[in-house]
Amino acid sequence: MEGPLYRNQGSPALRSVGPTRRTAVGLILGMPLLGACAGGGGQISSPFGPAPPEGPPGPQQQPLAVGTGNVKVGLILPLSAAGNAGVAALSMKNAAEMALAEFQNPNIQLLIKDDGGNPQGAQQVTQEALGEGVEIILGPLFAGSVPATAQMARSRGIPVIAFSTDSSVAGRGVFLLSFLPESDVYRIVDYSASIGKRSFAALLPDNAYGNVVEAAFKQAAGRKGRIVAFEKYAADRAGAARTVAQSLGSADALFIADDGESVVATADALTAAGANLRNIQMLGTGLWDNPRVYASPVLQGGLYAAPDSSGFRAFSGRYRAKFGADPVRTATLAYDAVALVAALSKQQGSHRFSPETLTNPSGFAGIDGLFRFRSDGTNERGLAVMRVASGGPTPVAGPPKSFGA
Repeated sequence: MEGPLYRNQGSPALRSVGPTRRTAVGLILGMPLLGACAGGGGQISSPFGPAPPEGPPGPQQQPLAVGTGNVKVGLILPLSAAGNAGVAALSMKNAAEMALAEFQNPNIQLLIKDDGGNPQGAQQVTQEALGEGVEIILGPLFAGSVPATAQMARSRGIPVIAFSTDSSVAGRGVFLLSFLPESDVYRIVDYSASIGKRSFAALLPDNAYGNVVEAAFKQAAGRKGRIVAFEKYAADRAGAARTVAQSLGSADALFIADDGESVVATADALTAAGANLRNIQMLGTGLWDNPRVYASPVLQGGLYAAPDSSGFRAFSGRYRAKFGADPVRTATLAYDAVALVAALSKQQGSHRFSPETLTNPSGFAGIDGLFRFRSDGTNERGLAVMRVASGGPTPVAGPPKSFGA
């Protein structure tokens, strides 16, 4: 074992193995196979991550170098951004430094840069990082800043692991280590099909998040069964609810993907339209991890996909002991990103950040459980299935132990 990162079987190479073997993941990141939770630190599948900063930003922070290793790694965060964005960035910076401290003798030097939460800042600090010889860049956080970094890094053959949840900014050499809505959709539809649900209805918001979820849902539900009703709502939630309610007699599962307050409002609109939601299996995404959802009588027994809870709880305890405060939910992304590059730099030699290494089909396991990068830059995560109950979420199916090759 090598501190908080350890190798299975001491093998020097990442590899794919069968799904029944404990060594299915090439690397184990974080403490021994910790998972994560959607609760305790806030929702995790928010539409495209933190909102753009509001109000005047603070002064741009000076670059910071942490560690003395030979492998230089850039970390780009909106440290001077206003509001919640700056708070999230500081928590992610702390988590990144925590990962370095918990990994024994990492051969990396982390160059922390402040992009201010905007594309111009991202372009500036990316140029600085490339000039300083970084081999890989972690960040930025905002979708609007990722292309600015990606364009410059790609021209130099430097890979990027960004934290945006907008899959449209992923691409060749630009990987997203984030909680993508698509993962929630695929997991919950697959699980519902495994318990015999084949006819699906859906009610989604008419916004950017809803568009992403729509594409994933139609693909997943079309593969597992059929869609008998589908509506999107903007201002007229009641009208869309009435249309779906009229078709629920031929559906055995109803999928609603929105934040907690909106999910409750949508469920209430369906009930007002005459739908008996107790006669149908309700399905949702990680945004259902919300006290309003657990308190809703009509959503009791609903199922949604989310990481397992144990990893984030343990991570939060270590973070709290070190920094005297609770981490934001996205802090684990920065931790896992730094832990990943530290492990790869130690174990993979000159191929440490090659596309073949980063897209190893066996994937990796970190604070938030199993994950792997796809060749298109998006990711796949191993998620649990949770049931809504008045006292909080109850796990009904654990995350997978491994990925198939």
